[in-house]
Amino acid sequence: MAGFVERGGLLLALIFCVGISPLQGAEAPVAAVQRGGESVALQEGIDLYASGQAQAALSLLQSFVAGNPQSNELPTALLYLGRIARDRGRPEEALSFLERIPGARQDQRVRLERGGALVEAGRAREGLALLQPLEEDALSPWERGRRFSAMAEAQAVLGRPLAALVLLHQGMANASSGERDSLWRKGHRLLTERLGEVELTEAAFMLRGTSLGEDATLQLARRAATRGARDQALGLVQALLLRGTNFPSRPEAVQLYDQLAGRPWLQRALGVVLPLSGRYATYGDLVRRGMDLALEMHNTSAAPVRLVYRDIGADPARSVTAVTELADSERVMAVLGPLTGTAAAAAAVQAQEERLPMLSLSQREGLPETGEFVFRDSLTSRLQARALARYAVLERGFTGFGILYPENLLGQEMAHLFAEEVKKLGGLVVVSEGYAETATDFGRQIKRLMGMDPDAPTEIEAGEAEKQKEPSGKEFPPVNFDALFIPDYADRIGMVAPQLAYYGIEGVPLLGSNGWNSPDLVRLAGRSVEGAVFVDGFFRHSPYPFVREFVDRYFEIYGEEPSILEAQGYDAVGVLLSILDRRDIRTRDDLRLALSMLQNYPGVTGATTFDFQGDADKVLFLLQVKNGNIVQIN
Repeated sequence: MAGFVERGGLLLALIFCVGISPLQGAEAPVAAVQRGGESVALQEGIDLYASGQAQAALSLLQSFVAGNPQSNELPTALLYLGRIARDRGRPEEALSFLERIPGARQDQRVRLERGGALVEAGRAREGLALLQPLEEDALSPWERGRRFSAMAEAQAVLGRPLAALVLLHQGMANASSGERDSLWRKGHRLLTERLGEVELTEAAFMLRGTSLGEDATLQLARRAATRGARDQALGLVQALLLRGTNFPSRPEAVQLYDQLAGRPWLQRALGVVLPLSGRYATYGDLVRRGMDLALEMHNTSAAPVRLVYRDIGADPARSVTAVTELADSERVMAVLGPLTGTAAAAAAVQAQEERLPMLSLSQREGLPETGEFVFRDSLTSRLQARALARYAVLERGFTGFGILYPENLLGQEMAHLFAEEVKKLGGLVVVSEGYAETATDFGRQIKRLMGMDPDAPTEIEAGEAEKQKEPSGKEFPPVNFDALFIPDYADRIGMVAPQLAYYGIEGVPLLGSNGWNSPDLVRLAGRSVEGAVFVDGFFRHSPYPFVREFVDRYFEIYGEEPSILEAQGYDAVGVLLSILDRRDIRTRDDLRLALSMLQNYPGVTGATTFDFQGDADKVLFLLQVKNGNIVQIN
């Protein structure tokens, strides 16, 4: 134990003495002073080296040195020749170049290459003496990686592999991405070839939670399994996997667990986080119906998958615990849900921490931005605004729009997003008016849409009406927009639409959001909404065969037609099942990558693709009122 404490103290001392500096980006080539053709040739050689063309760089640099023995830029050429020689495993040749540089010109970079070459030539102590005093702030991330790598190699040569491992760990935190991979490989070789079990135990303790520390635990488990200590090995690798740290040899740890436990670490299962009790239980139950139906239809013809449900009620805090249990205890491949915004936001943070793919059904703004493991498959306001704007501008050729919206959060959001999407396509919202959420009289707002004074007399005199007519008898259009967008629900549209005609707005195409998709729309608004177009994420009367199959099967089981909630649950499970059935999907990372690359999944809520952020970009249903019926037009 005393030895452990002593060596632990050494490791801590190394950690704090060497220090960790922030990344500074890729190495910038040394700029040569432009004094004629030779300087151009030198800079070209430097650029070739920086781009990975070492052989071409070598020829140019050698020519420069031979042709310009008195040049003030000779030290720069010799430095790069030394680097190339080191890269090719020729340390003595590197030293022959570097030692020709005058002492006054041997800056941090030259001493870095000399120190590294000395270590590689077997002169570890001399190399360390040059490398240790270097100032990290004077080095690029790429050069820091070379420094830590060379110091680690020196410590290993001197019989101090633990100290070497700590240096590699620090180098990984400070190096460029390419150099980081090289440092990891060197650390992995140290762990597998140079460290005994006592040193591995110390490394696993000191560096726990880091790539090299977790790899040390894996090597301990491997050695325990080799000598027949199966329970010890299983305990080590299980604890390692439960920590959820992502490191390069994690797939090997999963494979070792599978061998020792006789069953796979990751189960062929999906976790589901829903409100199945409390005030949101009705919605949670409907989503669950859709999910169960998708699972049933899948398991009749493919390798079975389990859905593991967790009820979070109305308490968002329970979503964090649910995600943790599903990730660590149930070991599911991915998690679906929650529905409400607060619960989804909390669950998303935990899913990202667990590196567990999450497909949320919430409309919470910015949810996928939590991290690369968080996706969202939901009918958002932006999706609706985008689909409707594309139809109106690109298909119908409308350029000017009016908006009449309820002054609640959803109405204001929809109005803003629609205006934003129209502008992207070259259109313009020329007038926008809001009304109280509980309003029944919309006269003032409609008059303002028409450019009229709402406090003027309510009746238009016959003479004034005559003045609005052309000689042909055709009335001038009373508004200066091509179409009117009203983001509200069917019961409210039943009051708004008839008043548009009453106050003088007739023949203007009406556009709506998914709240219009109700049998009550035509019953309440009548011919006032004839020809109106709106969007939705699900249309149970769609002619698409896969939609008909879903609706018919759902009706057969539950005796009623499904809503968008069941459809979203059905699609979310269907997306993940389609990926799980692929032979190349073995890990959560595989599944996450497959989700990010999904293109046009044929869902009942529209063809689904995930954008670069992880948000679903869907082909929504375009619906129109025709002859008193709602029909699909796309």
